[in-house]
Amino acid sequence: MPNNNFKDLNEQARQNLEIAEKHGAEQNYFFVTTFKRYIFQLKTLDELEKNIKEEGLKIERAASKNVKNEIMNPSVATYNKTCNCANKTVATIVRIITALRKNSEGGNEPDPLLEFISGRRNSID
Repeated sequence: MPNNNFKDLNEQARQNLEIAEKHGAEQNYFFVTTFKRYIFQLKTLDELEKNIKEEGLKIERAASKNVKNEIMNPSVATYNKTCNCANKTVATIVRIITALRKNSEGGNEPDPLLEFISGRRNSID
């Protein structure tokens, strides 16, 4: 039974995107492509989780005609690798949003590279 305390992943993604838009991230190429990759990773994790729940942690694989070996479900390793990648992707998204927020809130002179990345500057001079 699903836990009703957790929002739908798509709803959470929509809310995160709204927060990012407040700082101009939706116009940032790196943010958009990274966020798209993160959504794909979440969908992949969801499918892998369903596969693991259906097939179990261990599966049988035929070694020869009459012999079957029990092995770890390959989806478990893929799930763990995808989790690691998704965590790194989130860290990248947070860094992008943090940098954009610092620039949008003022303060010190903006970083030319970040200005270029955010689309507020046409070249890096």
